[in-house]
Amino acid sequence: MTAFDEVKARNLEKLEQFVPIVARVHGGSHPEFHRVHQLFIEINAKIKSAGSEKPDLKREFEELREVTGNYSVPEDVCETYKAVYQMLSELDKAYQML
Repeated sequence: MTAFDEVKARNLEKLEQFVPIVARVHGGSHPEFHRVHQLFIEINAKIKSAGSEKPDLKREFEELREVTGNYSVPEDVCETYKAVYQMLSELDKAYQML
């Protein structure tokens, strides 16, 4: 099992729950999070359709890093927002090691 598989197993279900909630709660004051939400949907779909193969997520992670300022957490957000960026960052780093 790769580090990516481990991070995926640990974080994907939580991200599926947290990302839509954070988009709803913080999307008004942080409109960039709507793009984060869309990118997560794309990443999640590619991971699920890839099965045991390596999904092609290079473009999505590049754009996520750009949109989030390398996962820089805004000062006026909740712990769940911070957790989402932390989990996405972990997933991104593990993917880079594949």
